Amino acid sequence: MSTDPVQSLTLDHVREQIDAIDQRIVSLIADRQRWVLTAGSLKQNEGEVRAPARVEQVIEKARGLAEERGASPEVVEAAYRALIGASIDLELRQHRAG
Repeated sequence: MSTDPVQSLTLDHVREQIDAIDQRIVSLIADRQRWVLTAGSLKQNEGEVRAPARVEQVIEKARGLAEERGASPEVVEAAYRALIGASIDLELRQHRAG
């Protein structure tokens, strides 16, 4: 008789694992944000900041990566749309501050 490994896990252990992943995600977002701000400083106008075609290119790439890694493409797309939207807002504030 085999034991289900999930049954031996505790909710606290699972939450600790999620918290550790969240720390890595936030570090990666910070790295990404630095590059986004660098890119923003190279753009000439707000149209280049918004770049809807580039947004869709990034979304499609992220969806493909999600599929390759066994993640839900819909969840990844939603997360990326939120991340990109917030990044665009940050870039626009930087751009307007000049």
